[in-house]
Amino acid sequence: QHIVDLAAEAGLPPGVLNVVHGTRDAVTRILEHPDVVGVSFVGSSATARHVYGAAATHGKRVQALGGAKNHMIVLPDADYELTTQALMGSIFGSAGQRCLAGSVVVGVGEAYDAIRERLIDGARELVLGRGLDEGVDVGPVISAPHRNRVRGFVEEGVGSGATLVLDGREATVDGLPDGHWFGPTVFENVSPDMRIGREEIFGPVAGLTRVSSLDQAVERVHENHYGNAVSIFTTSGKAAREFRYRAGISMMGVNIGVAAPMAFFPFGGSRASFYGDLKAQGADAIQFYTDRRVVISRW
Repeated sequence: QHIVDLAAEAGLPPGVLNVVHGTRDAVTRILEHPDVVGVSFVGSSATARHVYGAAATHGKRVQALGGAKNHMIVLPDADYELTTQALMGSIFGSAGQRCLAGSVVVGVGEAYDAIRERLIDGARELVLGRGLDEGVDVGPVISAPHRNRVRGFVEEGVGSGATLVLDGREATVDGLPDGHWFGPTVFENVSPDMRIGREEIFGPVAGLTRVSSLDQAVERVHENHYGNAVSIFTTSGKAAREFRYRAGISMMGVNIGVAAPMAFFPFGGSRASFYGDLKAQGADAIQFYTDRRVVISRW
């Protein structure tokens, strides 16, 4: 609401940008109303799939962005120090509450042990607190119910056999007892069949897994039903190019923790992470919001 108020204050004409409060009934009305030509959505994959189907049934163009489970592949020839910094920023930045956040770290061969120690040691040093304060690395999660949801994932991970090597469930911040704090959390021995290894947690939780080759790393990426973003860390141009062609993910990073394209490039995933044709940002977004017309004349 505050963003819309600022837009109106800046001079945006009334009715151009609106906030509609409501639940399922309000959404259904938008999806079915004859005056609505297109629908752009961001949320869970289950809801994105529903929005896509319902809006398309009523003849509307749709771009529906769903969930993510972003893998980060580390090869033995990677620069471990730079990789560790990128991993920590991706996984724990914004308390893991962004669709491009890293989630599963796949260490290839000897890279696993090297990156494991560095990531755990680095995560222990991160500072929790108010996100806008100087020196703070990790802010709170959005609400108490969401904190409980993240906690539930962690408890389920322990129950499914993953090894909890860094536990942030009891994190506190001096002077801020009412904050929804959740400290950096790290699992190892995470497999693709575990819920913490296949579903989006949306919190500062990392899952570590070991493979023996780049081929196995690619298999891990393909085993997941999401396809939002993926990153590879290597000093080998050959490995990076091979991964780029084989991974099959829409947004890829090479030695980048958050594979976020600049605004003039398309933004959106594949598989269960995106339903539609034209993606967000860039030329796709302009085309999505434009009715292109052709006039053929004879005089």
